[in-house]
Amino acid sequence: MALRARALYDFRAENPGEVSLREAEVLSLCSEQDIEGWLEGLNSRGERGLFPASYVEVIRSEPATPPPPPPPPPPVASDTRYANVPSRGYSPPQPAFQPPPLAFPFPREAVQPRPSSLSYQQSQPSDDDWDEDWDDSSSTAADEPGGSQTPGGLYYGGGSGYHDYGEGSSSRYRMSTRTSELPPGSYNTTTSSQSAKGTATVSRNLYRFSPFVKTGGEAFVLGEAAGFVRDGDKLCVVQSPHGPEWQENPYPFGCSIDEPTKQTKFKGMKSYISYRLLPSHTGQQVYRRYKHFDWLYTRLLEKFPVVSVPRIPEKQATGRFEEDFISKRRKGLIWWMDHMCSHPKAWKQGKRKCEKDEMMGANFFLTLCTPIGSPVLDPHEVDSKLDAFKAFAKRMDEGVLQLNQTAGEFARKQASGFKKEYQKVGLAFKGLGQAFEIDQQSFSATFNRAMAFTGDAYDTIGEMFAEQPRQDLDPIMDLLAVYQGHLANFPDIIHVQRGALTKVRESKKHVEEGKMELPKATDIQERCNAISYATLAEIQHFHKIRVRDFKSQMQHFLQQQITFFQKVTLKLEEALQKYDAA
Repeated sequence: MALRARALYDFRAENPGEVSLREAEVLSLCSEQDIEGWLEGLNSRGERGLFPASYVEVIRSEPATPPPPPPPPPPVASDTRYANVPSRGYSPPQPAFQPPPLAFPFPREAVQPRPSSLSYQQSQPSDDDWDEDWDDSSSTAADEPGGSQTPGGLYYGGGSGYHDYGEGSSSRYRMSTRTSELPPGSYNTTTSSQSAKGTATVSRNLYRFSPFVKTGGEAFVLGEAAGFVRDGDKLCVVQSPHGPEWQENPYPFGCSIDEPTKQTKFKGMKSYISYRLLPSHTGQQVYRRYKHFDWLYTRLLEKFPVVSVPRIPEKQATGRFEEDFISKRRKGLIWWMDHMCSHPKAWKQGKRKCEKDEMMGANFFLTLCTPIGSPVLDPHEVDSKLDAFKAFAKRMDEGVLQLNQTAGEFARKQASGFKKEYQKVGLAFKGLGQAFEIDQQSFSATFNRAMAFTGDAYDTIGEMFAEQPRQDLDPIMDLLAVYQGHLANFPDIIHVQRGALTKVRESKKHVEEGKMELPKATDIQERCNAISYATLAEIQHFHKIRVRDFKSQMQHFLQQQITFFQKVTLKLEEALQKYDAA
């Protein structure tokens, strides 16, 4: 007999995938097991969707006759003082019943927040002015090509909206990893067959704070994710000669960050720095503060567990308005924004819209699309590639750390030691020149001036050494900081993939022991395959941008070094020419 439930309260659907309920309405459930407080079923009108589990009660046995409608309440004046008192034969009127709050529009695995040091609410409790131009109320999907663009704010979204792996012309598909039957016409990218219940299930990870669990990867692999995926939300992986890669965005763009300006509010009681942002694809400039970048960074970490999101520049309690700090922070934000824009994904707009994104946690993995006709990746081959990357990442991390320390030490020597040494030489030349000036012979006047010029030249060269790190070494250290963030992210990304492979091995063992049906194990392997493709695509993207960035930065460094020593040479040649006339 089909599972049934009765609605205890009215519920109005407000998001895609939800279904409205009427009090006392009898529903057909797809499964009695809820996910994060949500159930899926059909209402009396044949509409299928999600609704809160706390709004219904499961009917254990079919009643012989429909229950009579509840009697109307007695005409007593509204009084909510007894709203929470258990009823004993009489129910006081409750005219303003408040159902349990809806914290998230779709069932999902709990999204773990960042550590408190990175959380906006905890780190900046006084910054509560989310201005109207930041809160975009538009519901237009900006990730579709040609969609309307508003200066309401940038959000890095998942998907490109330019490759359709679905069937038909609909731009939204019902995706589920559950074993219950999907409605006609729905499209499932993660399971190719519906499995019968086996006598064994794959065990859950006991360490509930592991990245595999926190990101929702475990729930996805075990078939507990369900949601609607639009074309614009899909993350597509393609097969290239180098292996799996993210599908390139045919509409690439950049975003400049300039004009840091000190502004005030509350009649000058609070000050902050704003930056002018100009996206190349819209041409509409907006002004954003550091807290807006921090908010965006938090959303990216929560949204994309298989994408490496580098850290933004660190906060600083003092000296926030000093010119050097503002300049350094701006350069760090430019590097960060460049890496976000260069990732082949689309951007969405609207703070409120992205905060209600249903493709989070376990549902995020529903957006992963593997190449059409691609084979299931061999777990041993995937393991081998991940081990090779881990070895590479470890050596690169050591090299980045060493170069960062060496460059920092060399920059300090140039700013202090080299500058002082050259100025000391220049002062010695000046001292000797001043001694020569005591001789008042006319034929020595030109020579004395040449000696003084030589002293000034070495003093100037010392200043040039002190300023040079801003041109060549500082940009390299900024780049190294970005890649230190990338390298710190990959252990968690790989942990998610390794956790999925572990579930595949467990399911295969159960099949061999006759404890699990083969279709169910096959579904687990296909979902793991999607994570494997995405992980390898992200590693490939990391290598591509690494070569691009370090090639460009080394060219810049060497060119600046050449220019610097050419300036030093010109200064020395100018001093040399003074002696020709002596």
